[in-house]
Amino acid sequence: MAEMVIRIGIIGCANIARKMSRAIALAPNAELSAVASRSAEKAEEFAKANNFPPTAKIYGSYESLLEDPEIDAVYIPLPTSLHLKWACLAASKKKHILLEKPVAPNVGQLDEILEACQANGIQIMDATMWMHHPRTQQMRRFLNDKDQFGEVKAVHSCFTHAPGEDYLRNDIRVKPDLDSLGAIGDVGWYAIRAILWAFDYELPKTVLAMRGPVFNEAGVILSCGATLHWEDGRVAYFHCSFSSNLTSQVTAIGTKGTLHSDDFVIPYQEKEAYYKAASKNWFNDLQTGWEPLPSHHIISTDLPQEVHMVGAFAQLVRDIKANGGKPDQFWPLCSRKTQLIIDAVMDSIGQGFEPIEVVN
Repeated sequence: MAEMVIRIGIIGCANIARKMSRAIALAPNAELSAVASRSAEKAEEFAKANNFPPTAKIYGSYESLLEDPEIDAVYIPLPTSLHLKWACLAASKKKHILLEKPVAPNVGQLDEILEACQANGIQIMDATMWMHHPRTQQMRRFLNDKDQFGEVKAVHSCFTHAPGEDYLRNDIRVKPDLDSLGAIGDVGWYAIRAILWAFDYELPKTVLAMRGPVFNEAGVILSCGATLHWEDGRVAYFHCSFSSNLTSQVTAIGTKGTLHSDDFVIPYQEKEAYYKAASKNWFNDLQTGWEPLPSHHIISTDLPQEVHMVGAFAQLVRDIKANGGKPDQFWPLCSRKTQLIIDAVMDSIGQGFEPIEVVN
């Protein structure tokens, strides 16, 4: 019997939806089935510009797409302030949800979304693409190697870019009524997720925002950082910004080894990614170099990471629809823990850079 293909509709014609349209079309177990915008004309233009198949349906309202019984799942790239309304409505219409990050303005709203999904048996996954790259799985194996890496002690992560003045004036990510979290919700989401990933999703005890965050005139964060502290002395630090050159790095330091990626969010090349691993290193006798040298690992893939993400999401949906399975709770838990850290950073800034205890 042929594998069930999951029919996915896109709600909204955001710029990132162009990339995701391609990803859905390339995923072997998914079908690009519909797009909805606030006008049918805009939805039709988007479909034509992004090579939708002729069978794809065009809708002039989000509600119309959600009422379509032939759509199995939806990708929602709407502004964060709209996620609560449309994700909950999608769940009530029995549509599985691939939700763009940040998933919510705060964990309270996210919990409402997750409750709606749980009540309706809906799979939800946030669209953090790098989590699904084959490189990420290979790096995880190194982190899990007690002989080569040991126990994680510290993690540093950074994601910055400088999109320019037009972006800083007009993009939804700098508008308090659309994406009030600004840089921490956008690029900071990746940096925080990288820390949680390296610590195998163990939440820190406290979070302390670094002094000197940068805000725009509307009060939206353009640049910030924070340290995360565990009770046993383990520590992590992240920095995120809309005003610095493109950088996406993560370094995990263990008792026996070190892992480093220079491009963890989006690889330098679509079909090839690398990372560096060092283990049991020391200086040579004259202290003129290292022994042994760090190893350089190259991972090739026929499909980009966003296609792997769509494929993983579609597989989870298939298991529910075809086999009567339950929604996988790993992904909503990842989203919630990431949101908890964002909330703690925001609270620390708001309380004069005091440490904030993270309560799950």
